[in-house]
Amino acid sequence: MSVLIVGSMALDTVETATGRVENALGGAATFAGMAAALFTRVRLCGVVGEDFPPHELEALSNRGIDLAGVERAAGKTFHWSGVYSHDFTHRETLDTQLNVFEHFHPKLPDDWRDSEYVFLANIHPALQLAVLEQTKRPRLVFCDTMNLWIDSQPEQVLEVLRNVDVAFMNDEEARAICNTHHLVLAGRKLLTMGPKIVVIKKGEHGAMLFSQDDYFVAPSYPVEMLVDPTGAGDTFAGGFIGYLDQTGNHSPQNLRRALVYGSIVASFAVESFSVERLRSVTPGDIAERYDRFRRIIEYH
Repeated sequence: MSVLIVGSMALDTVETATGRVENALGGAATFAGMAAALFTRVRLCGVVGEDFPPHELEALSNRGIDLAGVERAAGKTFHWSGVYSHDFTHRETLDTQLNVFEHFHPKLPDDWRDSEYVFLANIHPALQLAVLEQTKRPRLVFCDTMNLWIDSQPEQVLEVLRNVDVAFMNDEEARAICNTHHLVLAGRKLLTMGPKIVVIKKGEHGAMLFSQDDYFVAPSYPVEMLVDPTGAGDTFAGGFIGYLDQTGNHSPQNLRRALVYGSIVASFAVESFSVERLRSVTPGDIAERYDRFRRIIEYH
């Protein structure tokens, strides 16, 4: 069992109502990898600069993440800086420095080409397609995207969707690509574009799962101490994928469970800046929160 995750690795500067951190570990692949590693082995493909702290790579490796696909390039690591409104409902990007990520061309180690679960995290759709060309008949391919690619590279985004099994996107992205404000209609329309399963993330309002035979909506886990929502969506996806890989079960009922596990893992991530809370989460923590969540939403 293992999950291949390809995406950004970053050093973030984030400010929220609870505080501020500088050059904290971030990036879509990092958050997703840390989450998936709570359930299964992870193969991480990304790029970092000369300024990326060696102890952070060691910490990722100690979590069971294979870093053979991580390139260290000359220059600085991708850096994002942002600030959240007091109530966390709005995020303003202050600075984005692509640095070594600007020229990132994923190259999979030869023995990774047979990965059965492949997650194309939020990177340029042309790179997502290039990764797929390097794989050999994966069992499930997952993808994420963002409005930047939907607006600037719509045809390539559609090509990615035609070649994946599971598509993640947030509600704003689903509305944009489907040109509708109705999320149920958007979910159904996305299924006609190629994916067998569509997951629409709605942040604090939970997530929606669509397939040809099923429709499921789950709330988010009620977090009492919100510190930093950065990377929550990537963490959700990593938890979802990691659980599916651990169980090897793609039944409608297990897909529903995966959605809940994704929500639970994301609920840990937002309790700290960066991936700090994810570093200490145990299987027992996840099981306890899953049981509590089940009792919260049970109605019969």
